Amino acid sequence: MDFSEKHISRPELLSPAGDFESLRAAIFFGADAVYLAGQTFGMRSACKNFSLDELKEAVRTAHENNVKVYLTCNTLPRNDETDALPSFISSVAECGVDAFIVTDIGTFSLVKKYAPNVDIHVSTQAGITNYAAANEFYKMGAKRIIPARELSLGELKTIADKTPDGLEIECFVHGAICVSFSGRCLLSNYLTGRDSNRGDCAQPCRWKYSLVEEKRPGEYFPIAENEDGTYIMNSRDMCMIEHIPELINAGISSFKIEGRAKSAYYVSAVTNAYRCAIDGYLKDPSPDYVPERWIIDEVYKVSHREYCTGFFFGSPKENAEIFYDGGYRRPYENVAVVLGYEDGFLICEQRNRFFDGDELDILERGKKPYILKAEELQTLDGERIEAVPHPVMKFKFRVPFPIEAGALIRKVKNVEGH
Repeated sequence: MDFSEKHISRPELLSPAGDFESLRAAIFFGADAVYLAGQTFGMRSACKNFSLDELKEAVRTAHENNVKVYLTCNTLPRNDETDALPSFISSVAECGVDAFIVTDIGTFSLVKKYAPNVDIHVSTQAGITNYAAANEFYKMGAKRIIPARELSLGELKTIADKTPDGLEIECFVHGAICVSFSGRCLLSNYLTGRDSNRGDCAQPCRWKYSLVEEKRPGEYFPIAENEDGTYIMNSRDMCMIEHIPELINAGISSFKIEGRAKSAYYVSAVTNAYRCAIDGYLKDPSPDYVPERWIIDEVYKVSHREYCTGFFFGSPKENAEIFYDGGYRRPYENVAVVLGYEDGFLICEQRNRFFDGDELDILERGKKPYILKAEELQTLDGERIEAVPHPVMKFKFRVPFPIEAGALIRKVKNVEGH
């Protein structure tokens, strides 16, 4: 196989951690590193994020399990925020994080000054699209770049081949993707072929749009947003789990899963799937490697939109968008987390309601899921119950064999083909 000059032997699996539960899930299910944020300067304010005390504990927990911690400091600070950066950077560095993920050059310089022993990773929002930019960031002191998401595998391989071995390349391989950000819009490319990022914008955002129904040519319906929203900019989710060899061949050293605002269940299942896919490839590093079917199926068991492969195989003009209601598909739900095993009973903590006699899908790390029936549901005191209705209540039920603590218990919500 024609590997990149960077000779990636074992790519890093990088998982999101929006809170402690997701952090523990990522570690348990096989992440090599996690990325998270403090209370400020991170691009995901919807998730809980970490106070300084929590960050210290998160770093300690991760490092005890040989997992690295990267802190996102990737907003674009305004003048009135910049004065707070030095103390924030110093405090975070003292917590022991392994790297800062930054976008802004000013922030980059402040990290070098106030956290000189911490690695710097350059965010995808810096818009790195060529090896010249990558090399300049390396000269400035970057340990890693996360290139723009609009690059193909061929373009990424060129960057890998034309940059030093010491510069790592990280790419998002799974999760939600955005149609645009700031001034880096894709509308002009998509509608006219004129690249707005190269000075040739046709300004399609200023055009007046209407919809035409196929059987009513010439009859125009205005596009407007109502209480249900509008979805003409709704992009598919990315999924590269069937393309591990191609990613490695392109010189990508870190496979990043999107989702700091998503649930611990999402982090668990997707991390486990990519861990199994990567490990399966490493056992037999063939260019024709495809994960086992059950591994691929796992990414359909979490909340997701329709999947695509982003720009990795060229501009996704044929499958970039989805036009249904814009929501997620949720065929499975996590109903409990295993806490332990005792005298033939599984001790669990509830996540969603389920009933005695339900068929449950059990996910243990690194193993193919299997089905068990919920039998003899009981409280921890041994009282028989018909259902587990209360959030995070602890309970037990009889099982034919032990199941490791940390495993997930799921239930089918709606079986859909894919």
